[in-house]
Amino acid sequence: MKRPSRSARTSRRQRRASSIAIKRAYDKPSPQDGVRILIDRLWPRGVSKAKLKVDAWPRELTPSTNLRKWYSHEPSRFAEFRRRYRAELGEHKDQLDALRAMVKGRAATLITATREVDLSHAVVMRETLQRKTK
Repeated sequence: MKRPSRSARTSRRQRRASSIAIKRAYDKPSPQDGVRILIDRLWPRGVSKAKLKVDAWPRELTPSTNLRKWYSHEPSRFAEFRRRYRAELGEHKDQLDALRAMVKGRAATLITATREVDLSHAVVMRETLQRKTK
């Protein structure tokens, strides 16, 4: 049996994996965003619903108020924040599975108002959504 070419295998893998981007709420929406999901517990200040154009807002999957306040975007606390936030996400398996199903095989963009995206819950959420489930 002939093995598919490398490019054919790669393209099949790309179709199966969803592309999940992270964008600030204050950035202009674009058609390439795909499914737009607000992942902040609070609505971004000064942004109307019409301007934000989100398809979903799963508040139960956002970091708890206590966790957000504890973290306070201190870079030295990010590793522990990641661990605690993953534990919180584990408590909402059904909602997380529904969100995974929504983005599966589609382009998606996680929307957040945070300034430091690389040290935020958005990165943890993307990692969690892209991780294979058992």
